[in-house]
Amino acid sequence: MKTPFRLFLWILLLSRAGAVDLSLRPAVELEFPAASSQFLQLEASSDLSQWKPVGPWVVRQTNLVTQLLPSPDAAQFYRVASGEVRNLDTILEGIRNARTLPALACAVIRSNRIVGFGVTGVRKWGLTQRVEATDRWHHGSLTKSMTATLAAILVEEGKIQWTTKLVDVFPEKAAAMNDGWKTTTLELLLANRGGAPEDLGALWTQLWNHEGTPQEQRMFLLDQLIAKPPKRTPNTAYEYSNAGFSIAGSMLERVTGTPWEQLITEKLFAPLGMTSVGFGVPATPRHIDQPWGHIGSGTTRTPMAPGKDADNPPGIGPAGTVHCNLVDMARYVAFHLAGARGQAELISQASFNKLHTAVPNNSDYSQGWYVSTRPWANGKTIAHSGSNLQWFTNVWIAPGKDWACVVLTNFGGTGAFEATDAVVGRMIQEFL
Repeated sequence: MKTPFRLFLWILLLSRAGAVDLSLRPAVELEFPAASSQFLQLEASSDLSQWKPVGPWVVRQTNLVTQLLPSPDAAQFYRVASGEVRNLDTILEGIRNARTLPALACAVIRSNRIVGFGVTGVRKWGLTQRVEATDRWHHGSLTKSMTATLAAILVEEGKIQWTTKLVDVFPEKAAAMNDGWKTTTLELLLANRGGAPEDLGALWTQLWNHEGTPQEQRMFLLDQLIAKPPKRTPNTAYEYSNAGFSIAGSMLERVTGTPWEQLITEKLFAPLGMTSVGFGVPATPRHIDQPWGHIGSGTTRTPMAPGKDADNPPGIGPAGTVHCNLVDMARYVAFHLAGARGQAELISQASFNKLHTAVPNNSDYSQGWYVSTRPWANGKTIAHSGSNLQWFTNVWIAPGKDWACVVLTNFGGTGAFEATDAVVGRMIQEFL
């Protein structure tokens, strides 16, 4: 059954020097049919020869859509591009049952479009509330590449440099800073070569008990770490570290004067049309309005009630607290797929190349991504997984095949990686 969709260009009210300009510009109404299995994208052109996307994707939407767009200064033509989206629910349901997962979701991307999409399972193990296409999922360490991308934006704005040192951003801490940290740079922190430890030990509990804002928690962590020698001499060895990304986030906060959560929303998520993004677990305490995370091993699945103990400390935000729905995560991954194919948007091609190139002698790690090669990908792959031990996200990008895959589950225990990886393998078979 087809459902009408409408997108509107509305009157733009401009305010100048306190006066309201009531200039009327043409309003455009577009009406078109769309099946619920279609990918939809409004596109604009000034000469009908080159079309560019306008606004976010619409995928598997069956309600009326109203799109608010700025009225153009120059003449523009509009069209709606559409493409079939393969329903993956049946495939995912088979894997979900075989792996005993509460819920499972997947999006496959090609040529900057979603070509496969599926969401199946329940929000909370033992209950019947089904997950929905618009539900939000926790993405753990996928946040790391987002923080690195934010850094690239700020480097291009001239707010900071990749080679900016920690001591240069926080000169007031130089006297208390162990000399070993004084060569640590933004780039080294984002490549897990800045000297920050993987295991925070008692500091993790102290972060939980810290009553300050996320920004204040990050400064507390920084002060505690720099008072002692770094775990490894900066730029000599790779060590995966949430703390390193937290420190990098503090550097970005200092040079902009803006909390990381606000900064990344304004600079990255909003331009990409990612409107469902938040921080921490997505569900409301004592409610099942979004999926819950789960722990367990074997076939045991224990739901974790939303709240303070259901996620990483907020101060670790730049390393792993972002949540959003599947379509928004696909938008982010499609952005990196396009950049890896030389189709840079928002940041320069040089910045994408830096983000997608592994640092030598660094366990194939770049800035928030693992970079390697696979025969099925026709060469280079860009990948990462993320988990707060109660959720699991698995992302693979194959630029040589113009293909990417996002797999999500609200289970982070033993077998979560294997389950999501099984979905990736099946998607490779189905689409490549």
